[in-house]
Formats: sequence, structure tokens, C-alpha cells
Amino acid sequence: MVLSRTQDDCLKTGAISEGDPLPPDDRVTRRDPDWLELLYQAHRDRLMRFAGRHASAERAGDIVQQLFMRLAGRSKDEPLELAAPAAYLRQATINIIRDEARQAVRRCAVLHDSGVDDLEGFDTVSALEARDTLVRLEAIMARLKPRTREIFLAHRLDGYSYSEIATMTGLSVKAIEKHMSKAIAHVSRHLKR
Repeated sequence: MVLSRTQDDCLKTGAISEGDPLPPDDRVTRRDPDWLELLYQAHRDRLMRFAGRHASAERAGDIVQQLFMRLAGRSKDEPLELAAPAAYLRQATINIIRDEARQAVRRCAVLHDSGVDDLEGFDTVSALEARDTLVRLEAIMARLKPRTREIFLAHRLDGYSYSEIATMTGLSVKAIEKHMSKAIAHVSRHLKR
């Protein structure tokens, strides 16, 4: 191949003129999403809601990002083989929240003030009413059948969806809905008394 003087000069200086074709290496190729991207796209929104219920809503995004950063530390060639990825990610989210709480205690971020008199706006009546309501709720929940109580707590406390609970228990979604209806009616009936 014979190069002209200007082309030869361009190669030596590394400059590419406007009319020069781009080398094949500069072409943008679309890559297939890896296992972590697919996992993130499928579960991000649900994890954000879940983390927001168990930690502050402002921290939910940071918690989910930290979870996926931990997963990104794994080799890209070794995808997670999970039977229930949603349950795994929820438990990992809870673990991160617990880790952060332990670290906050260690750093003395959570200060304890034993002097109740020093607190402004502390309402002992409201605190006693809240404690009484919790005791009543525990007693009401204890009267539920074990399976119904388990389903109710999994949905209301742990944040599982009906379909996730159905998968975990082996029941149909319709059966889960019936258990939830019974539990809600039972709790509301006894709380009104």
C-alpha cells in the first residue's frame, strides 16, 4: 500500500483527518447484559420499597446500591444460581440494614439519654398507650391459627407479596388472599373492642 505524504504525516502524529475512516476497534458493539444487570433490572424497584419499609426511605437507594456492589464483587463468570432470587435479595437487604445498625452503635451514632425528664415533648401517656396497643396486638395475633398468623406476618411485617408467600408455603394465591382476609377481619374486630 502506498501512502501519500499527508497520510503518512497523520499516522506519525496520530491525528486523524475528517475524511479518514474509523478503525474497526472504534466501533461500538452492544454487549449482552450480564447476570447482575438482569438481576438488578428485575428486582430493583421491589427492593427499594422493601428497604424503605425496614430502614428510612432516604437510605433505601443506598442500601440497594450497596447490595448490588457486594454482588458485583463476585466474578462475572460466576453468576449466582438461586432457586428464589427475590428471597435471597430481601435477606441480603435485611443483613445490610442490620450491619449498618451495628456499625452505628459502634460509632456511637445512636446516643442514649437515660434522663426522661430532659426530653422535650415526651408524652408518657402516648408511650403507655402505644405499649398497651402492642400488647393487645400480640394477644390478638396469638389467637390466629398458626398458618394464618404466619401468612399475615409475612405480608404485613416482612413485606412479601401474595405470590411470594404462595411460593414459600405451597398454597395458591387465592388461598393466601383468604388467609389474609381472615386475619385482617380478626385483627380489626378485636381492636375495636
